[in-house]
Amino acid sequence: MTLKRVTVAAGVGLLLAACVGIPQASAAVTPGDGLALTPPMGFNNWNSTHCRAEFNEAMIKGIADIFVSKGLKDAGYQYVNLDDCWALPQRGPDGNLVPDPVRFPNGIKHVADYVHSKGLKFGIYTSAGTMTCNENGFPGSLGYEQQDADLFASYGVDYLKYDNCNNQGVDAKQRYIAMRDALAKTGRKILYSICEWGENKPWEWAADVGHMWRTTYDISDSYGSMLGIAKQNWALAEHAGPGRWNDPDMLEVGNGGMSGIEYRSHFNLWAIMAAPLLIGSDLRKATPETFEILNNREVIAVDQDPLGVQGKPIKSANGLHVFVKPLRNGDKAVLLFNEGEQQSRISTSAAEIGLPRAAGYKVRDLWERTDRHTAGEISATVPPHGSVMFRVSMDPRWAAYPSFVEASVDTATVYPGALPLVRPGHDTTVTTAVTNNGRLPAVQVDASLAAPAGWSVQAGSPSSRLVLRTGQSLSTKWTVKAPASAKPGSYSLQVNAKYQPGGTASYALQVVVPQPAPRTGFLSDFPWLRTTNGWGPVEIDKSNHEAQGGDGNPITIQGARYEKGFGAHSPGVIEYYVDGKCTSVTTDVGMDDEQDPKGSANFEIWADGRKVTESGVLTNLMPAKSLSADITGAILVRLIAADGGDGNSNDHADWADTRITCS
Repeated sequence: MTLKRVTVAAGVGLLLAACVGIPQASAAVTPGDGLALTPPMGFNNWNSTHCRAEFNEAMIKGIADIFVSKGLKDAGYQYVNLDDCWALPQRGPDGNLVPDPVRFPNGIKHVADYVHSKGLKFGIYTSAGTMTCNENGFPGSLGYEQQDADLFASYGVDYLKYDNCNNQGVDAKQRYIAMRDALAKTGRKILYSICEWGENKPWEWAADVGHMWRTTYDISDSYGSMLGIAKQNWALAEHAGPGRWNDPDMLEVGNGGMSGIEYRSHFNLWAIMAAPLLIGSDLRKATPETFEILNNREVIAVDQDPLGVQGKPIKSANGLHVFVKPLRNGDKAVLLFNEGEQQSRISTSAAEIGLPRAAGYKVRDLWERTDRHTAGEISATVPPHGSVMFRVSMDPRWAAYPSFVEASVDTATVYPGALPLVRPGHDTTVTTAVTNNGRLPAVQVDASLAAPAGWSVQAGSPSSRLVLRTGQSLSTKWTVKAPASAKPGSYSLQVNAKYQPGGTASYALQVVVPQPAPRTGFLSDFPWLRTTNGWGPVEIDKSNHEAQGGDGNPITIQGARYEKGFGAHSPGVIEYYVDGKCTSVTTDVGMDDEQDPKGSANFEIWADGRKVTESGVLTNLMPAKSLSADITGAILVRLIAADGGDGNSNDHADWADTRITCS
């Protein structure tokens, strides 16, 4: 657990350093200790529980049990870690930290022993400050480094997460070196996780201090947060390697704030970046889909590859990224990632990813678990926020695998927004394509389009082809109609292809039957089509308080209070289907008073593919600005809170008193 920022007492750093005897830089102790030769894998409770009562002994024991029963231990997860709030707010008479007797009635060593009895390892948390990050003020380890390290060793601790709050302005290197040396003096091997949020560029100095270091502020359970953190981390690939890892924070997979597609991208990105894989969801409540993602051993093998190279993008344009991670056996892991709002085709080649020239290559899809051969093209149509991961190899038996046939689907009537729309009772034209990327021909190719029960699908052009040679495609036009009674929601249109010898390919396009267009009134009174948000969920008629839905405050901008509107966090999008029936949107925009003056955002209103108005960059020191947008004829309206240019920390962006006028 960390805070997004920390207020420190000015002018006391040198004095405190002198008082507690924090040493200057000394000889490295971590290289060669055999720890973290691959990125650490395990669990930390913070993302799912924070400091709530459900964080207790029973939970931690339950997680250890699930690691064994669900195969996570066998997949490589080994650390079961406590975060903040495990101790009482005051040290004991002997100066030791005291476990909370309500949360941990049998003490911490009892829990550690239980975890160890399962063949797992145990981790704990404290801060390199006078207090930890929680507002209740639990004691930190600044000035108590050796006493606390000795206590942790007596518990049987195998992993220490060392946070950065209430650090009193003491130099970061001195604080983290002090604990490094204290851990070394215990004689126990303890993996050392430096959590100073990237404030002092630890990737430049911490390789001989800790085994991993946070490169960013805290992650939250939203696509915008995950994406922003991934981008910061993937720029630091050169600093990672065995025993020294960039840490973009814990996994949010399974906590409910992202879609299944987004969680899979989250897991893929962390794996290609050789990031620590620390589960942040309560596995006692996890869905089968969550376990499927967390237990994908082929993706885990990419993360855990002993060569220890952090993958990085070899090309990025318009939100489409191709990542490559060299593997010890000469294979290349390839991630095709679409950060954008519309499905897109992403492609690379064997030459681009660094493989020698050959007649053919083996391509392993790590989620579909299929083997194909390619003449060199490596491509896929990737949904919004989605990703595809391959393992590409120089296999002399490449011809024994079916051709790498790619299936895709598009709509000719997609409106300019994130989600293809299907209006009930109306025909929608859908075009599918089946393309052969293999060296050898695909024969007897048959394509079909599957739609939900009750929908009609009719082919308007040929859906089969006797032979598809390298680079050739079969394109089929279909007419799809959802019944007039179709309920609003998300649906799947899936193209399936069969071909010889022995191959299949498929792609699912997510389409939306929208809610009816809003009427004249406050826009927050009507259901949106979709939202994305930089931190936490978009709040209705409240500010964005960054955590769980409904926890915001009244919307307030420079003292002016508003009863209606949206509390967002840049970068974020609020999208409405208006069906050409609305003419204008008016709103006051600004940065909410609940945050400090660091926040900033640019507010934009888009009508289909056109930006119709914007505020310019606004800060917490500026009053609300009124915007009025002409949206006549638009099918989709998007309210966009764009980053103000200083990153997305503290950007509580309010859409206040937002009204729409419709016919």
